Formats: sequence, C-alpha cells, structure tokens
Amino acid sequence: MKTLISVIAGLAMVGSVPSYAQQSWKPGPVVQFTVPAGPGGSLDMVARQIQKIAIEKKLVESMIVQNKPGGALAVALNELDKQAGNGDYLMTLTTSLINNNITGSLKGRTFDKYTPISILFQEYVGLIVHKDSPFKTAKDLVDFMKENPDKLNVALASSLGNHIQVGAALPLQMAGVDVKKVNFVAYKSSAESIGQLLGRHVDVVSASTPNFLTALKNDQLRILVVGSPKRLSGDLSFIPTWKEEGIDVVTTSVQGIIAPANLTQAQIDFWGKALAQITNTAEWKQFVELRGWNPDFIGPDRVNAVMTEETARIQAILDTLGLSKNK
Repeated sequence: MKTLISVIAGLAMVGSVPSYAQQSWKPGPVVQFTVPAGPGGSLDMVARQIQKIAIEKKLVESMIVQNKPGGALAVALNELDKQAGNGDYLMTLTTSLINNNITGSLKGRTFDKYTPISILFQEYVGLIVHKDSPFKTAKDLVDFMKENPDKLNVALASSLGNHIQVGAALPLQMAGVDVKKVNFVAYKSSAESIGQLLGRHVDVVSASTPNFLTALKNDQLRILVVGSPKRLSGDLSFIPTWKEEGIDVVTTSVQGIIAPANLTQAQIDFWGKALAQITNTAEWKQFVELRGWNPDFIGPDRVNAVMTEETARIQAILDTLGLSKNK
C-alpha cells in the first residue's frame, strides 16, 4: 500500500510538470520587429529604443527592426499575416490602425484580427497659430469658428481622417463649431504644414506634441492649446489644456505593440512582462518624456478594451466629418 501511494504521488508530481511548462515561453534567437514607416521617424525611433533596451536587459538574444512603409499599414501587416501563432514577430501598434479601417484606406484588418500586446505611451494633439494671429487663446479661436466655421484653413499632416484631424475636430465640435464646414488641409508632413503657417498660407496647424518642441524654437509661432488631461511637464508646461478652456476632452493617439493572430497565453504573457520591464527603465522614461509623450503602459489585460473605446470615439467624429467608409 505504501508503495502504491508513493507511485500515485509521483505520478501526480509528473503530471503537474507539463502544465507548468506549458505556461513558460521565451522567444527564439531572432525577434523581428516590423515598423510600418520608413527609417528615422518617430515609429522607427521607438522600435530601435525597444530593441536596444530589450537586448541590454537580455530579454531577447537579438532583435531586427525592419521598415515596411506603405499601403496605409497594409505592407507591414502583410508580415504579421504570414506569422500566425509566431511569438517571434512584433509590429508597431498605432491609432492609425483604427483610423485607416474607418476611412477605408485599410479594409477589414482591424486590431482584433491580430494580438494587441500593449500600449506604450500617448501623444497629444493641439493647435498652433502664427504669432501675429488675432487668436491669442483657444477661446478666441473657438468663438470665431463658431460664427465662421468655413473661414479658416486648418493644416495637418499627412492625410485627412487621421488622428491629427480627429485631435482638432473633436474638441472644436464639442465647443460648438460645425466641423463639417471647416477647411482641413492635409500636407505631406508636419514640417510642411508648419511651413505653410509660417508663410501665412494657412491659419491654424493641428499637430502632435513632438512638433510642439519644434514650434518652441521658432518665435513666429504660438501654441494655443493641447489635448492632454493635465498640463504637460518641462518646456511645454505653459500650454493650457482644452479642459482648462472648458472643453472636457483629451485628444490623444497611442503607440504600442501588436503581434500576429493566434498567440498563446504564454507568448502574450512573456511580451506583456518584457515590455512592462522595458518601459519601467529610466532610459525609456527619459526617451519618452524628451519627446513630449506621456508614458502610459497598458498591458495585455486592458489593451483590447482601450482600443475598442478609441474605435468608438474615432468612428463618431469621422462619421460627423463624412470620412467614414466602413459602413
């Protein structure tokens, strides 16, 4: 009897090992990180910062960043489509994945067709005018646009229906402006849209916080307002928020990480913990804050809910603007 009990106990212990083993996973010798934009831009810089810290912290053996711009994210997503279930492939997750599906430039490739892993940070959108503009505050601008919604040109980069347009249209709509009549003009880059403002060819520029840092260096520009939940820190702390102007809105876009479809829970857990560790380093925090971004790590347990909420918010304003093509 004693022997039988020992055998049963031993079998129980053996049976428990595979269950635990199945919960552990680590990437192979090479992790591929696809960036849906060319080298040198913000998406590329973020990927390479993750690459650097991940290797330094020995979270991965190696990581290759590959740039796959084009097709409104389609070219990059093609890489993920080939790798279902493969935890060695990652891609930049951006709000553009939502906007592009709603505007029809990317069809049927919504975030829930893949495996969102995390949100890393948020960047906010605000409005800039020329220093000689009659609009000294956001309230001045809103008051004028409520009466004359079609009299001003609002410039943005780089396509209509993107998060930069949403970041301008949403608070203006909430303030009572008929945004369907506003002249939104898209340029190839924020540098070009700001150049148009400096030349007085447009009246307002909608831009994200990294471009505010550029605007600060030019005494011909005035930053009116930013869509952050509270004032930004450092050099940008002087900019009032929409909330301070009486408009209860946050205008943000997110950047994070998405992976192929059909990842196991063990793979998801690994990357969730690894990215949490990366974003908790002093090096990462400094990297993010120097660019006017808000570090806001959201892991696998909440990322889908946040993206779903963002989708509803963006869908509503793009419907109003007449830019939705997914219905």
